Amino acid sequence: MEKQMLDTCIDERQESFIKASDQIWAAAETRFDEYKSAEILQNLLREAGFSVQQGLGETDTAFMGSFGSGRPVIALLGEYDALSGLSQQSGVCKPTPIKAGGNGHGCGHNMLGTGALAAAIAVKEYLVKHPGSGTIRYYGCPGEEGGSGKTFMARDGAFDGVDLAITWHPQTYTGIYSVRTLANFQVHFKFHGKSSHAGVSPHLGRSALDAVELMNVGANYLREHIIPEARLHYAVTNTGGLSPNVVQAEAEVVYLLRAPKIKQVREIYARVCDIAQGAALMTGTSCEICFDKACSDYIPNNTLEKIMYENLCSVGSPVWTEENINIAHKFQATITPSELENDLNIVHTLTQGKDKDILLQLKGTPLSPVILPYVYNAALQTGSTDVGDVSWIVPTAQLNVACQAFGTPGHSWQTVAQGTLSAAHQGMLVAAKVLARTTIDVLQNPELVQTAKWELAATLAGVQYSCPIPEGVHPSRIQPRNQL
Repeated sequence: MEKQMLDTCIDERQESFIKASDQIWAAAETRFDEYKSAEILQNLLREAGFSVQQGLGETDTAFMGSFGSGRPVIALLGEYDALSGLSQQSGVCKPTPIKAGGNGHGCGHNMLGTGALAAAIAVKEYLVKHPGSGTIRYYGCPGEEGGSGKTFMARDGAFDGVDLAITWHPQTYTGIYSVRTLANFQVHFKFHGKSSHAGVSPHLGRSALDAVELMNVGANYLREHIIPEARLHYAVTNTGGLSPNVVQAEAEVVYLLRAPKIKQVREIYARVCDIAQGAALMTGTSCEICFDKACSDYIPNNTLEKIMYENLCSVGSPVWTEENINIAHKFQATITPSELENDLNIVHTLTQGKDKDILLQLKGTPLSPVILPYVYNAALQTGSTDVGDVSWIVPTAQLNVACQAFGTPGHSWQTVAQGTLSAAHQGMLVAAKVLARTTIDVLQNPELVQTAKWELAATLAGVQYSCPIPEGVHPSRIQPRNQL
């Protein structure tokens, strides 16, 4: 009955949750600039009776809403940042930006933040009827995309006193996110040279752009000599101007370095720094190295995930209408066979071969109708998430729920275009119900907290969490903002 009450609470308030999600989608604010989005969510928390603390992790747009008292303290993690360069009109099945070069929610964080908040408000209603049963905290976490907001929050002690953390993410399929991810560093390399007339006196100039190009060449040769799971990505953020007849005195490149463990990322980082210094020596320039952000690998927790999976099966996957399916068909027609095959391969990896019938179903419908079988710690996923830092501090579990056409690539205009459609809203509400039910199970069975903590301690095997962002590095609103 209590779990049904949670569902009812979410259903009765669904219009306000859908409105908030769509408003955040329209605001489309990038890392650490999510002022409107944070305000929308904070207002909902205050209206529901939560106390709200702002400015966590040295970040204006990071906050925490709390309700209840005593232990356990359960954290629901929300995100609400968008991606630069992905502006797109809702429901339009071809690239059609609202604003050329503008931002867009290419990872569904408008739904992520709102769905987790809906769960928090439903749990609050439970705590009103059962005072003293524990505390629910909603964490508003900015800058997941290329900013690692949770890592800055972790360094600031924002998750101190939390017993467990749960969250979710919009996806093209529904299941438990039980994988390891890659840790990463994001670093800017700024080269300083000397300008000169490129025709009359090039010998007097020292090209910072040459240094950037030579660094990138060296880094590309490095790829052969690092572990295969590692990743190097870079973007040239300053080419030194628009005049080819001026030797470029300033140029900049930003690197995102990934590997399964922070120790491995540090080793690669040291080698990339050597390459940068070598490029500076070759060009007679100097190199300024500016550490931007970092995040740790994600640690699954079987104890929490099993509870979440039971609740997912109880709630069920989203129920799609004929209209949902027809619109998804149109979007799936814009997806290449390779993109569709990539999604099938991801499902195969997550389910470790327990997916023959599921793969056939996914091939035959544009919206996933099934729940993937649960496999603990299924694989290494080569993306990154700052939820990883939370998972090192407290036991953490994460859910995926289908909100868009199967095969839709992440960080794409198709993802943005589907972010305010009915299917997205239905997926978000399913996620909210699963998160709320999972939280109630823990509140009613506090011994599960200790079991989950024992599991995390056994997994870490004595290794203590150390924030990968050095002291003195502060959250920044600079570009690039779409690197995760």
